[in-house]
Amino acid sequence: MARPEKARLVFKPPEFTEFKPVGVNRREIVEIQLSLDEYEALRLADYLGFTQEEAADEMEISRSTFSRLIEKTRRKIADFIISGKALSIDGGNIHFRKNIIMCQDCGYKFITNFHQQFDVCPQCHSANLINLAASFGHGICCRDRHRMKGGKHARRR
Repeated sequence: MARPEKARLVFKPPEFTEFKPVGVNRREIVEIQLSLDEYEALRLADYLGFTQEEAADEMEISRSTFSRLIEKTRRKIADFIISGKALSIDGGNIHFRKNIIMCQDCGYKFITNFHQQFDVCPQCHSANLINLAASFGHGICCRDRHRMKGGKHARRR
């Protein structure tokens, strides 16, 4: 019997989650699904330039698991670009370290931890806020996970 997959850590929710080729109707193209842990692997290795060892530590997974994850992710990204498919980011067994709150009125975005509560935008004082972690079904689980781990956080990215 296979061991259950351990939840992987993602620093913060992605701000953009859907991509498609210009000039092609969304209904006419095949979609590739990139999980949130695949997104994080790509962000750490290819955007921030972490070594596989550093990235694996950041996500609290083994280096060999990270290696398999980043290879799978790169194949999906190549297929997306070369074949002209749509790409969406969602799903996966993850927890966020931080959250992004976005004001719908002024567009201000701010990174928070899960212990801070915001009822109004610090910029324009609007109450029209979107919680990006909640849009992926996260929030309380991530806050409780950090409380149980003693608030352990890796280096700032």
